[in-house]
Amino acid sequence: MSTPRRRFLGWLGAGGAFAAAGAPIPHLAAASRRSDVDADALVPVSATWNMAWVDGIKGKYRAVFDSPEVSEGAGLFRACLWRDQHKEVYGTAREEMSPVLVIRHAAIPLAMNDAYWARFSVGKDVKLKDMATKKWYTTNPIRVSAAGTPAPWSDYNLESFMAQGGTVLACNLAFRQVVAQFRRADKLDRAAAEERAKEHLIPGIVLQPSGIFAVLRAQELGCAYIMAS
Repeated sequence: MSTPRRRFLGWLGAGGAFAAAGAPIPHLAAASRRSDVDADALVPVSATWNMAWVDGIKGKYRAVFDSPEVSEGAGLFRACLWRDQHKEVYGTAREEMSPVLVIRHAAIPLAMNDAYWARFSVGKDVKLKDMATKKWYTTNPIRVSAAGTPAPWSDYNLESFMAQGGTVLACNLAFRQVVAQFRRADKLDRAAAEERAKEHLIPGIVLQPSGIFAVLRAQELGCAYIMAS
């Protein structure tokens, strides 16, 4: 684990001293929109999937952070860092930035709430320990930061990221594994298990048919791409 992310998670878990270290993430310019495709003109043929997030990608600077692994919360960390470093270098306002985080594949637990992490011992399963207690995380470590976290790290959490214009998408194919867990644990049929699993999905995160679909759709909207975890 890199020093910035290790200390970042230390703050999220229990507070403590934080000093940023390591090389900065390179600047990502927004990708040029393909001239032969009007990505904004696409209209869903059904209401199965919530595509309203597309309308929120309006910033001059756009990037999609592909997060297929838990990787100590690297995807969110890098999305927030890009946003803040762009402001540091260019003075870019939040409303000019459109960061998109796609949580897919093995990273899907990061889209789930604390109750899910506690019930299914996610920290132990993904081998993620709280640096302060040396115990497995029983809460999602990239949710609301610990009290006393200094700026700019105080808003390096999912809720603040979304509240400040960030978009978080989750892979429904990976989410099926979460549904299967509830189905086995609570002896539910598939529909009931899916409903229960969605109750544990962090509000504001939007399920998409797959993570690959979400990443490519964001790129169609002019987002530069980076593998973030």
